[in-house]
Amino acid sequence: MDYTQSARWYARAKEVIPGGICSNIRAISEPVPLFYERAEGSHIWDIDGNEYIDYVLGQGPMLLGHTPKPVLRAVREQLDKGLVYAGQTEPEVRAAELICEMVPCAEMVRFSTTGSEAVHAALRLARAVTGRKKILRFEGHYHGWYDTIAWNATAFEGELGPRAAPLLRPSSEGQSPDDAVNLLVLPWNDLELVEALFEEHGDEIAGVIADAFACASGLVPAQPDYLAGLRRICTEKGSLLILDEVITGFRVALGGAQERYGITPDLATFAKALGAGMPVSAVAGRLEYMERFGTLKTVHSGTYNSNPLSMVATVAALECLRADDGAELVKAHAAGRRLMDGIAALAKEAGLPVAMRGVPTVFSVSFVPEGSEPIVDMRTLRQTDREMGRRFCFGLQERGVSVTSFGIWFVSTAHTDEDVQATLDAVRSVMRELAA
Repeated sequence: MDYTQSARWYARAKEVIPGGICSNIRAISEPVPLFYERAEGSHIWDIDGNEYIDYVLGQGPMLLGHTPKPVLRAVREQLDKGLVYAGQTEPEVRAAELICEMVPCAEMVRFSTTGSEAVHAALRLARAVTGRKKILRFEGHYHGWYDTIAWNATAFEGELGPRAAPLLRPSSEGQSPDDAVNLLVLPWNDLELVEALFEEHGDEIAGVIADAFACASGLVPAQPDYLAGLRRICTEKGSLLILDEVITGFRVALGGAQERYGITPDLATFAKALGAGMPVSAVAGRLEYMERFGTLKTVHSGTYNSNPLSMVATVAALECLRADDGAELVKAHAAGRRLMDGIAALAKEAGLPVAMRGVPTVFSVSFVPEGSEPIVDMRTLRQTDREMGRRFCFGLQERGVSVTSFGIWFVSTAHTDEDVQATLDAVRSVMRELAA
């Protein structure tokens, strides 16, 4: 692959944009952060003309593939009508109705622009409902970049501290220890530790927030009955259970991770696939809690909340996904299953120990030592060979397959049998190279 133009534009970008990027995650790209020109369906092209089968999908939003026609048509029609009104529109009501029809916990919905905003709204609401201050979160889960929740999200850097009392570690310079004064942290998938923590702090905990798949730290799904255990504890102790479905929402099932696991949280946050590429997020939940926003005493505001462009995109995206009993999502799961099975078989053929986690529409591929223990939390995730994973991802890129730098694959409804076969051909080549 030739990356000459990306390198040239990256050099220009660094003159006027700190680091040459506007989101830190993009710095991980090799050999430089790539500049893209266009995308269509399951493919994306950089400005050097390199074409890739895309499993990054904008870090997850493009569940319907790039340039989904019904969404683009709805957005184009809205463009001639206006961008922001500072008032309500019919599409936002329809979008909320669709979420309430599809998501188990959703009785009412409020819209924002980013996943971080939706999480912030959910945490504020939990504190307003319960009159308590503390929030329990888990190591390796990412809930946005806001100071009061962006702690202990990174798996591989720094000391973790004892399992029962992890060290509080900020995600960024500039965060104050005061930001975490009402934050409690535990390892993922250990219900006994949650039980013990609630025995000590139960009357102080406003809510428990979790990503059922722990996507951002390398994808570590909840163990069987773990979420049900969290649900039981929160109910018994009067805390709100909040599922962060920014990534899992509408992707792992039409009703999200809560549908897949069969548990109903009190609140849930959504973004990514919700708008099929348009910036939109939502917090949804039980009527008795969500109505707090309606009293105006619990503040939730934003100039671009429920803007018309995002709302028509949301309606179009959700209608596409739920049509014919979710036929498009079924198709994406089938393509992802062929990929997962094929990658596992090729790793075995090459004699490379690979750990695969997740579901067909969002899964992880990581390399682990022989005899390693099962990956169930951020601590066991540290066993993975990051350098081997990096070489695997870059090797695929050199062969026209784009995956996230941290080993997560997003599969869309636009990925075809031909895409899958071409991808597995590339995987076979890279696996053989790594084995050698």
